[in-house]
Amino acid sequence: MQKVRYNAINEVLKKRFGCKVFKVSLESGLSCPNRDGTVGRNGCAFCSEASYLTAVDAGKTVLPEKSIMEALAEGIEYVRRRHGAAKFISYFQSGTNTYGPAEKLRPIFEASIDHPDVVGLAIGTRPDCIAMEHANLLEELSKKTMLWVELGLQSAKNAILKLINRGHTVEDFSKAAGILRTKNISVVAHVILGLPGESLDDMLKTAEFLNNEGVDGVKIHNLHVLKGTKLEKLYNDGKVEVPDLETYAGWVASFLERLKPSIVVHRVNGHAPRNITVAPEWSVNKLAIFNAVERELDRRNSRQGHCLASTSNVVSRELM
Repeated sequence: MQKVRYNAINEVLKKRFGCKVFKVSLESGLSCPNRDGTVGRNGCAFCSEASYLTAVDAGKTVLPEKSIMEALAEGIEYVRRRHGAAKFISYFQSGTNTYGPAEKLRPIFEASIDHPDVVGLAIGTRPDCIAMEHANLLEELSKKTMLWVELGLQSAKNAILKLINRGHTVEDFSKAAGILRTKNISVVAHVILGLPGESLDDMLKTAEFLNNEGVDGVKIHNLHVLKGTKLEKLYNDGKVEVPDLETYAGWVASFLERLKPSIVVHRVNGHAPRNITVAPEWSVNKLAIFNAVERELDRRNSRQGHCLASTSNVVSRELM
């Protein structure tokens, strides 16, 4: 029997609901303060709006007039047909999905869970766009369905955040996570390994930071260069390097070894459609990346939390 090397979200959901659970991507229509001029105009160095098109809408413009319930029904049908999922999580990924007053957000989020086969709600946002009014709303929603908030951290080093034009600080993340923690809202952090100017030691310090912050989950992404981004220009100018697959798998393994076993790992890679991906070529193959990480952990005979002291008695917290 294959050893369980890390606390994977798929297994957590299957154990909780007894079936295959998949996300359905939805559009809130909200903007981003790093694009509308509040924080900045050009967005993060790596960000491409085209990469966030839902699978249903790939290759065409997302229609803003499409209702949440219509989009949800379409998405559920698509995911059910393609992946055989029985239950679903409504997922707001694109944009900054708490960038507005709570009462404006309420009908959007409530509509997204108004389906008998929806068992959860996942909301992606920036750490500088969480206030107590949002936490109060999310607390209400969490009493109706499983809920987590995905906060984009990317790195626990402010100098790197400034270099990639994130427009927020590590301290902003801590503040947002703290606000959500007061309402017992699960927090999932986004990190990118291999950012410009980032060393392996920096990556491992990010894992340590997440341990200390008490996050419930993490999404680990590889740096990938997309068309039309500032990162593409830096890459073409030779100012940004991307690793080969084996190097990246080693980074992930080392990161996981220093991550508390209780933290749920939602993913170990990031990818975008092939037609907008500049580099690395291997990033478009999700399964290959997953398998490379598994092989590296097997080679090391290692696991999540392996490098931490006294991990044997840690119990994973069930998602809210």
